[in-house]
Amino acid sequence: MAIRKSSGLPLFLLLLFISTSTVAGSAIQSEAFSEELLLQPLPDRKVLAHFHFDTKLPPTSTYGKHHRLFPKAIYQLVRKYRVREMELSFTQGRWNYERWGGCDPISSKNAKPPGVELWAVFDVPGDQVDATWKNLTHTLSGLFCVSINFLESSTAYASPGWGFRQCSGPLRYGSLPREAVCTENLTPWLKLLPCRDKAGLATLMDRPSIYSGFYHSQRLHLTSAEFNSAGLEEGIVLQQTLTLVLKPDAHKSGAMYAYGRSMQPSWSLSSVFGREIHGKCAVADSSSIYLQLDGDLHAKLNSLREEHGNSRSDNSYGLRLSADPDSVIHEASSSQSKKQFVLFKYLMDKYSESEPFNLELTWTLPVIWSSSQAPLHSSRFSMGSGNERGAIAISLKSLKPKQGLSDEDSCKLKVHVFQFAPWYVKVYYHTLKIFVDGDRRSVADVIEKITVSPSEDKVSPGIMELALQLPCKVKSTILTIEFDKGFLHIDEYPPDANQGFDIPSAIISFPGFQTSMQFSLDNSSIGSPLLAKFKENSSVLSYTEVLLVPLTTPDFSMPYNVITITCTVFALYFGSLLNALRRRAGEEERLLKSKAADSTALIPKLLTKLLAKIKGRPLEQSQTVPRVTPSSSSHIRLIFKVVLVAGIAAAWQYYFS
Repeated sequence: MAIRKSSGLPLFLLLLFISTSTVAGSAIQSEAFSEELLLQPLPDRKVLAHFHFDTKLPPTSTYGKHHRLFPKAIYQLVRKYRVREMELSFTQGRWNYERWGGCDPISSKNAKPPGVELWAVFDVPGDQVDATWKNLTHTLSGLFCVSINFLESSTAYASPGWGFRQCSGPLRYGSLPREAVCTENLTPWLKLLPCRDKAGLATLMDRPSIYSGFYHSQRLHLTSAEFNSAGLEEGIVLQQTLTLVLKPDAHKSGAMYAYGRSMQPSWSLSSVFGREIHGKCAVADSSSIYLQLDGDLHAKLNSLREEHGNSRSDNSYGLRLSADPDSVIHEASSSQSKKQFVLFKYLMDKYSESEPFNLELTWTLPVIWSSSQAPLHSSRFSMGSGNERGAIAISLKSLKPKQGLSDEDSCKLKVHVFQFAPWYVKVYYHTLKIFVDGDRRSVADVIEKITVSPSEDKVSPGIMELALQLPCKVKSTILTIEFDKGFLHIDEYPPDANQGFDIPSAIISFPGFQTSMQFSLDNSSIGSPLLAKFKENSSVLSYTEVLLVPLTTPDFSMPYNVITITCTVFALYFGSLLNALRRRAGEEERLLKSKAADSTALIPKLLTKLLAKIKGRPLEQSQTVPRVTPSSSSHIRLIFKVVLVAGIAAAWQYYFS
């Protein structure tokens, strides 16, 4: 017994050590979920709200296939179609680059074109990419209740190269500009969150408040290293973002000042979303809300503080916050610009049902500022008239003088243009014309690199990728290209063909300008997926408008008219024919005689009643009078005429007496 006790004790310690090491290993390699919200006042009296949800899953080889937080549908999608990177966005409205910003991470990474945009990078052989893309579109269509399956056709997606983004692997890109976005798409998007919209920051997503805004874009970005042996430490990262531009219901009226500037509307979370926050999601590792003041706004507030002689050092003179932030994050100082933004951070760990969080921002002084702008403002429009030919024009204009650029003639501004056109818009790429500051330039002098993939009728769309080199002091640049309008089969027209056909937005990027945000050394910015995303270097990117092109459309009312008149003629013909074939002369004669007998039998009944009253006999006895047959109808008519004439004569005599 003593030997067994001594041998059992080391065994127990060994099992305890193994379990402890397993728990420690699982703590290192475990799932993680964080939720963050960024609020920012905009210059045009609106509010930007950017929700960011980050879910991380360790590699399957070390963590296994059973998950606690990561959505199972996304994991199965990654494993089945071997997705390396994917992004799906649903957008309603268009981002206003002039007023809401065009040179920051929100506008470059989260501002998307109207409708649905999908791109994916696969880790499959080249001959299986198209089939995998088709299966992926059908899966996403059923998962998010949207018509993404329309992108399965080879005429609806493209294979861009360097003009869209740099990636290692086969890339496919598709866009549906006319796809509508509603709550049916938001509900399955929320189901991917561990707490859905029942707890945490997602409780602010009130449907009437969200869809009554000026801009709404829900995005899903997926990065997977499951099939990359060099990146097994990352696993799968799922980022869900919701970007909103809302008009707050000001609970305080803006005061007018003598110099004509009006106060910005004061707002709170309850006035913008109609709800308050009652704590964080129970399974979230971190839950934070950031209030960002733009660099120009921060500089204006500092100047107002110095102008009014205020000695406050909280950088919030001109506006008042209802709650003190847990920490303040400043942008790293830069020698080129004195306009650094500031972030006020609020932690949701200390709030609950009894003590909800409702941030209120009150303006005490009128402030006018401008948002950061891209080097050139891009827009696109169509030229020409008729249903035969036309032209596409892309305009690049400078809104303000460039800062930080050399004035030498050798200074060049690099611009990348990615244009995607359906096959029925037959673009003639040799007709490309470039005008710089109103003067036409040679294509070879402006274009550094060009890649063109002409469209093929009913097979593939057309792709154009341009790398432009423009002078740094350029004010305007216009690119025009001509096209012919194709003819579609009647089965290829949409239900609302008379509205026109949409060409997806062109993508304009500036490789020489980065949108990353560098923060000062502060421990509060460590461990935040949102701020880590802002630190990543990415080129300034913008989308142009969706182009509406009218095509030759047949008169779809003519088939209806032809069908209607044909059915009417056939109904009359076959109805008359069947009536003539089924008619029987003997039965018809007997039917007519019976109807005549019934009509003539009414007169004898009336005469019988009249005679019974004249003779004073009961009506029962008068019923025994034999029925008057149709053969004696002439006698009855004669008696009736005599009685009628006698009555008229008596009335005449009585009247003139």
